[in-house]
Amino acid sequence: MKEFDCPLGLRLRPQTFPARKLRLKEGYNYSPLENSSDSFRISVVAGVAKVAELFCSFARHLPEETFFILEFYQEEDAGEKNVGDGLVPTVCYSPYLQTTEILEIIESYLPRLIHDGFVGFGLANNREGLEVFYSEEKVLTFFTGNHLRVMNFLAENGVPYRPRLLLPTDMHHDHFSLQCHHRNALPEPFASMSEMELDYVQFCNELIEHLDMYPIEENLSFFLSKREQDLIEDLLRQNLEFHEFLEDDFGSLLLDWNDFVNECEAAFEGDLWEYRLGLQLRDMIQYVIENVPEHLSAKLLDIVREADGRFRQILVDHRKRLDMPGKISEREERFWYRGVIRNQGVCLRRDLIRQGWFKP
Repeated sequence: MKEFDCPLGLRLRPQTFPARKLRLKEGYNYSPLENSSDSFRISVVAGVAKVAELFCSFARHLPEETFFILEFYQEEDAGEKNVGDGLVPTVCYSPYLQTTEILEIIESYLPRLIHDGFVGFGLANNREGLEVFYSEEKVLTFFTGNHLRVMNFLAENGVPYRPRLLLPTDMHHDHFSLQCHHRNALPEPFASMSEMELDYVQFCNELIEHLDMYPIEENLSFFLSKREQDLIEDLLRQNLEFHEFLEDDFGSLLLDWNDFVNECEAAFEGDLWEYRLGLQLRDMIQYVIENVPEHLSAKLLDIVREADGRFRQILVDHRKRLDMPGKISEREERFWYRGVIRNQGVCLRRDLIRQGWFKP
């Protein structure tokens, strides 16, 4: 039987069960996405020659604007270790850009992204609840609320459905960077590339610069379906106080709260008005949490839990309270108004003094 066409960065070890040899076969299967009521994960195993075709073909079905996802291991010795050795990848997102523009920028990098065993990449649109990602485990995964659409796409491209799909993670395997291979054993286009061009840290950093990407903490990787986003948008539309947030993708707003907490931990350089905007962002998130179905409420609470915990830790003067900027539900104590952050920049401290915050 013909061996499966693996990328250069993935090497399957000899199997230890000769009576039942495990073999990768092209195909896909699907399952409900964890912590979601209406979305699916569709996992695809495809020979390396077919991956670029599937990725680029599906990209043409994506919305006009998407963001690029890049995941790679920055440790200097990652190329000599297994991904499972406790290494934590760096995950970066680009801003929303024209999908065609992203594809043009990554075109020359695509063979290296596909073949290197320490790199994963993808495209997503949060508002549409749609993502395609090719992991360092060399599995192409679709996250979507419309699984039939993706299944039709795969059928049109000759990828069969396999209920018992075998993944590389089901087998003993090793990961390799392109630099791990002997130069004379590399096929084109890699054989004619320089060592620097083959260095995945180098070409990933180039992509980060080209696409103006920014790092995302691993715990902030989440998925909201289009149906969930529609529900949240309808909810915000009913409350005039939060209409200004309608222009933004709700997933991005959740990331903005984390960014605000990061700024406050370092030293908030804005004034009191800007500080209140950050608190109002958390008001809006809380309004959504309290008014969506229980399963979605639990998911959103889980997403903000870590940032909330860090914000609690930097609040001081807990016996005082900043007035809330609007009329919101009082079902729960808004801890973010109880006290003020410890690391106040010059402008925020000046405004707090003027407001009389520090008076006995």
